[in-house]
Amino acid sequence: MANHHGAGEAMPETRISVPAKASVRDTRIDVLRAIALIMIFINHVPGTFFEAFTSKNFGFSDASEAFVLISGMSVALAYGKRFNSDKRMQATQKVTRRAMTLYGVHLMLTAITLAIFIGGAILFAYPALLDKINIAPLLANPREGFPALFTLGHQLGYNNILSLYTVLLMLTPVILWLESKSPTTLVAASFTVWLAAGLWRIAPQNTLDSNVWFFNPLSWQFIYVIGIACVLHVRRGGKISRNPALIALAAAYALLSFLWVKIPLWHIDASLGMPPVLTGFDKTYLSAPRLLHVLSIAYLIVAIRPVSNALRLSSDNALTVMGRHGLSVFAAGTVLAMLGQVLMEVYSTAPLLGPTYVAAGLIALFGYAYYLDAAKQKDKKPAPTAVALARGTVPVSSR
Repeated sequence: MANHHGAGEAMPETRISVPAKASVRDTRIDVLRAIALIMIFINHVPGTFFEAFTSKNFGFSDASEAFVLISGMSVALAYGKRFNSDKRMQATQKVTRRAMTLYGVHLMLTAITLAIFIGGAILFAYPALLDKINIAPLLANPREGFPALFTLGHQLGYNNILSLYTVLLMLTPVILWLESKSPTTLVAASFTVWLAAGLWRIAPQNTLDSNVWFFNPLSWQFIYVIGIACVLHVRRGGKISRNPALIALAAAYALLSFLWVKIPLWHIDASLGMPPVLTGFDKTYLSAPRLLHVLSIAYLIVAIRPVSNALRLSSDNALTVMGRHGLSVFAAGTVLAMLGQVLMEVYSTAPLLGPTYVAAGLIALFGYAYYLDAAKQKDKKPAPTAVALARGTVPVSSR
């Protein structure tokens, strides 16, 4: 996040730098990813009082913007350095394999979601479930619908962010190549694509209806690129300005966003005749107010040292552990959320079901994350016999 020209002339500024090489994993990204995952799970089981405490109720953006921004940062940390070395082809292969993994997980979650809702409709004799989360068009036209699931031309509700991430990962080698040539050119090109997509409403078309992808990759790539560019800038020894004027501006915008949502002020037309991508709140095209809100929050987290330090938790903290296993936790959370939606729809007269289910689901997700962490640590440990043999303390006998 670069400093505006002249912003620091009236008052002194300090700068934040992060070593290009860190010997200890920075847990802040894990913690923030875990917080985003928690909010996504809560929002995917709508209608509980927990939902009132998620970020969408405190500003223009929600957990989705945070998740994609963090994803860009994570990709830069994982592949950026390799791509700027002689391992570029190897890094490209790894990114592509990761994209294929996400694609496979997306298809798996789609199949499980269909099984949950169709099974629920049969088990509970509740056909209304088949009208939920964009299932009806698929069942009405299975000949075109089911192949469209594989081409990402049809996506179920609450099951569409991994398709976006898959496309972004497939674009990552080009993004990293352009960043290695000129970070400024990369950001400028990304901004141009975002603006054009928003101005002319350009987005991938759905197969079964006249709508477009809910998460338009042409728009959402911009926040992903910003995450990549910022991290690689810091890793090369660059700095993020901790400027009082910028902090005040970001805080003022965050406060305005909070008041706008809480009062609320949605009825006010603040467009001034400008295009919706610049003044609206459209999620598909990632309108500027949403984008600026998540970037303001991100800057405040980085620039306000007590906040930044508070997020630097230990490696065995529950949030850190959950964030380390983001994809697995997200997948498990999606399955639990879909089950929760079915149960809450069928047993809508049970007021405590939703909150109880969400609380139990969060406990289960934390438990699952700890299980994955323990299994990973166990796999890393060499077998005792092998260690002993390496040290020459165990005799080797022939049979």
